[in-house]
Amino acid sequence: MIDGSGEDRDLSVLVVPAVGAVEAGSDLWEPARLIDGDGEPVVAVTAFLRELQASGRAASTQRSYAMDLLRWFRFGWAIDVEWNQATRVEARDFCRWLALRDKPTRAGAGRRRVVSNAVTGKPGPGPKYAASTRAHSETVLRVFYDF
Repeated sequence: MIDGSGEDRDLSVLVVPAVGAVEAGSDLWEPARLIDGDGEPVVAVTAFLRELQASGRAASTQRSYAMDLLRWFRFGWAIDVEWNQATRVEARDFCRWLALRDKPTRAGAGRRRVVSNAVTGKPGPGPKYAASTRAHSETVLRVFYDF
């Protein structure tokens, strides 16, 4: 066995509940915050978003990063691994899970139809996460863990 390969996790049956949220902050100093399943801010993410703000990142960037982190934290909560205990195995499984699962739909929204853009002819968003979304998520996680 190659060191670090870890146990196989059956991602086909993994259910990741929609717990937690990204909330719009009520003031200029906290434009977005990540809330856990108990309604409490995730302290590490709060500190990270403050660092982004200090680096001149726009409020929309902070929200985008918080949304990517919310997906990661939900995955961690579902597999019962805290963010600061996650290894490359959990990161690998998260990337695989994100690539193969359908995006969640809002209650009552039904199944998404892929409709081409009338102007560009490009296909519309499909049921899976786009490669660009997955790449952005990986980048955000790398920056978060570097922080």
